Amino acid sequence: MSGHSKWATIKHKKGAADKARGKLFAKLIRQVEVAAREGGGDSDANPTLRTMFQKAREASVPLDTIERAIKRGTGELEGVRYEQVSYEGYAPHGVAVIVECLTDNRNRTGSDIRTIFSKNGGSMAEPGAVSWQFERKGVILVSKKGASAEVTEDDLMLAALEAGAEDISDAGDQWQVTTPPSDEPAVRAALEEAGMIVDSAEVTLVATTTVPLESENDARQVLRVIDLLEEHDDVQNVYANFDIPDSILTMVSV
Repeated sequence: MSGHSKWATIKHKKGAADKARGKLFAKLIRQVEVAAREGGGDSDANPTLRTMFQKAREASVPLDTIERAIKRGTGELEGVRYEQVSYEGYAPHGVAVIVECLTDNRNRTGSDIRTIFSKNGGSMAEPGAVSWQFERKGVILVSKKGASAEVTEDDLMLAALEAGAEDISDAGDQWQVTTPPSDEPAVRAALEEAGMIVDSAEVTLVATTTVPLESENDARQVLRVIDLLEEHDDVQNVYANFDIPDSILTMVSV
C-alpha cells in the first residue's frame, strides 16, 4: 500500500474526514454535475455519472442534492459551469504530485495551487513532468473481516482474479486489490457477491516509483503540502509518490 494511501486511511480513522464532511459533499456534488454535463443525466448510459452517484451516496450525500446536481449538469437547472484541470508539481524532497481540480476560474485556481507549492518548499512543474510516474488503476480495499468469516488471501484471490484483478496486497486491516480501470466495477461486484465487505473502491492514480521519507521532519514537510492542497475548495484529488515507513507515519499522525 503506498505511503499516500496509508496516510489517507489514517486521516480517516483520526476523524479528519468527518470534520471535512461539508467540504467532501461539495466536491462530490461538483463531480456529479460535471459527469452529467459531459455524458448526460442517465446513469445507465453514463458510467462516469454512475460511479460519481455511487460515491456520493456512500458518503451520505442526500439523494435530492445529487439529483439537483445532475439537473444543473444537464442544464435543467441553472448553475456554475466547472471545467476540469490538472496541475503537476513537486513537494519538498522531490516528491511528485498531481492535483486534479474542478474550477469555474482556471486563472484563480492555478495561482492558488502555485502559491501553495512555492510557499511550502515545493514548486509547480510543466504538464507531463511528473505524470509519467503514475498510472491509472482501480483500487479496492476489502476488510479482512467478512460478513460471516475472515477473508483469507486464498479466498480473495479466487474471487478477485477470476473477475479481472491484477494484484492483491496486504494493507494491514484490509486487503488491497488492484485492477485495470475498466474492470474495477466488475471486480467489486464479484467480491461483494462472494460475501466480502468492500470498504472503498475507486479508479485512482497509483505511483510506479516512490520517494522514501525516512525522517519525521521530512514527512511533516511533505504532508503539510498535501494537506493544504486537499483543503483547497477547487481540488478534487491529490496524488503523490511518497512512501513513509509505518514508524514515522505513526509519529506524524499523532
